Amino acid sequence: MADILSFVFQRFGSQLHAAGDLKLFSHTESSTLVIGDEDINKSLLFLTAVTAASEMGLRVLFFTKNQIQSLPVTVKDLSISLKPDSLKKIRFVYPKTLEELLEDVASLHELVLENAPLPSLLIVDGLEQYVCVQDRPQQDCQSTSAHVVALLHDTAAFLKARSEKSQQPSCRVIVSYQPVWEGRGGDVDAPDPIFLVLERYLQVRCNLHKVMVSGEVQNEWLLYLSGPGLKVDGCGNGEKYPGLQWRVVMQPNGALEFRPENAAKEETSQVQPSDCGNKA
Repeated sequence: MADILSFVFQRFGSQLHAAGDLKLFSHTESSTLVIGDEDINKSLLFLTAVTAASEMGLRVLFFTKNQIQSLPVTVKDLSISLKPDSLKKIRFVYPKTLEELLEDVASLHELVLENAPLPSLLIVDGLEQYVCVQDRPQQDCQSTSAHVVALLHDTAAFLKARSEKSQQPSCRVIVSYQPVWEGRGGDVDAPDPIFLVLERYLQVRCNLHKVMVSGEVQNEWLLYLSGPGLKVDGCGNGEKYPGLQWRVVMQPNGALEFRPENAAKEETSQVQPSDCGNKA
């Protein structure tokens, strides 16, 4: 999935990286966990889905709880570059409950029996809406989260094997999750147990942290990629690489703008506990 994200950042950021930087992780296909608040997560996921369909020719399955009535402002400015049939490559599925989500994902095996076109990208928007149900014991929430991502992983592996036989693109997975420290309540200093479960299965993390300037929250986020699924020369598992960091700015009209991030800035260092690019 990081290979698709790299394409998105390169496509909508002005010269974010030299070609050599992108090659460091352009072929990484690990599943990705997007961590941030609900609004920025949904905007990034939709932009990724449209880009994958319109410019990479991939078929996308987009699971989300709330029905999308119109083209989000995130991509309205890009409509001139969309191919006429590109949005037809995106299928939106609206499971309302955890049981419906599990059933919808499990039923993807039937596409092979039906000889139907196989998806190359599975997106689940807002996993917390399915697993973090009120009055559900914490232990059940953790086991449920593991069940969902394990099923996604197995389904993607099955579709990938079938796709290779038909010479179609491999299937990737991206899941967004809003942890407790991003506004869902709870102790912001305590670890999120569900997040700890998810990161075991989803080997690349796309981290989005709100930017604060002089104590005030800005309408922008620091975005960086990390995790053992990233194949970046010179960096150990789970560590961040300075070339994979951006500022994501949401414009007044809702459009997203990606800007290269200078890792030396004081405000960014507050949310970057490790930086393998600065090792001695």
